[in-house]
Amino acid sequence: MAKSKLMPPEEALARILEGAVPLGVEQVPVADTYGRVLAEDLAARRTQPPAAMSAMDGYAVRAADIATVPVKLKIAGEAAAGRVFPRPLAAGEAVRIFTGGVVPPGSDTISIQENTRRDGDVVEVLQSEKPGRHIRKQGLDFSEGDVRLKSGQIIGARHLALAAAMNYAAVPVVRRPCVAMFSTGDELVMPGSETGPGQIILSNGFAIAAIARREGALALDLGIVPDAVEATIAAIRRARAWGADVLVTTGGASVGDYDLVQKALSAEGMELAFWKIAVRPGKPLMSGKIAGMRVIGLPGNPVSAVVCSELFLVPLLRALGGFPNVHPTLVSAVAGRNIAANDERQDYMRARMTIDGDGRRVVVPVETQDSSMMSALAMSECLLVRAPHAPPLEAGAACEILLLE
Repeated sequence: MAKSKLMPPEEALARILEGAVPLGVEQVPVADTYGRVLAEDLAARRTQPPAAMSAMDGYAVRAADIATVPVKLKIAGEAAAGRVFPRPLAAGEAVRIFTGGVVPPGSDTISIQENTRRDGDVVEVLQSEKPGRHIRKQGLDFSEGDVRLKSGQIIGARHLALAAAMNYAAVPVVRRPCVAMFSTGDELVMPGSETGPGQIILSNGFAIAAIARREGALALDLGIVPDAVEATIAAIRRARAWGADVLVTTGGASVGDYDLVQKALSAEGMELAFWKIAVRPGKPLMSGKIAGMRVIGLPGNPVSAVVCSELFLVPLLRALGGFPNVHPTLVSAVAGRNIAANDERQDYMRARMTIDGDGRRVVVPVETQDSSMMSALAMSECLLVRAPHAPPLEAGAACEILLLE
């Protein structure tokens, strides 16, 4: 019997992303918006600065009064930040002013204190200044109604500060995707357990939850599910009751890859999009939908689960979270040793990376590429991407890599 053709990874990702648009809008306290995606344009709710303000410590004066120096002026009072001088400045007067103080009406320049000498209620100005010197004009930063943050902006510390300055206590952001996950297998036990014959420690769920949280999602790990259809259905229902936007499963039943998982998902109404793709590691990848919940079935091998999470789960979470660039970004590098020709599957080889004297990324695949070896993945800084049927790659030749976190 001829082998069925495996789906190319590009087509698999396109199917996973089909219809994936940013989730709804939620109002979040401005202090909690770091790393979130702005869902609406933000127009300033105030003017900054709200009035002309001094940029320096010194004296507010009339430029005409200090055109010829030295000149002595009467100190009529002071204007500190938050304390306004109560009247217009008269000719021959000065007001002691501090950085952030409102410039009194009638004054049009600031004589900085280094250029003055004070004697009681009199200040001697030693240097002339042009009108407007050391004054921040009203609205210099922004005026009420100015749009200074655009929808789709990923909010960093500086954007957060601007939103707060524009008088937003809460900010409209794209809702975080909710990701539920469980791992199937009677052989699995939790870390810290005493293992019996044939048992292995669960690791997939921890990595997947960490990747989801790194991408800004909320993650619910439903733990280990026994190899039974009823138990798997119960876990799926818990994910739906929680409101999961994405359900991630890892592994299948001992009788065959995803046999019981697919039965349980089908019993809950899943529409299967595809199963098995032309990727190494990660051939047995599954995707589908149950009503509004997207499903990604990852392989049970831990390296395959992590690599496929980076390749397929991360773009989906970014699309749902409103991020502008969802596809994995490949960067250029050079091979650090000879690499054999590739077969029909796209290969993501775990590799070490160094920077040479010319600033180039030099990558060397780890010796053993077995998809069960977490230690090889943990010591790798990148994945070396080899296209299907790629010819041998000589040391020093150009290649492409996907950087790991």
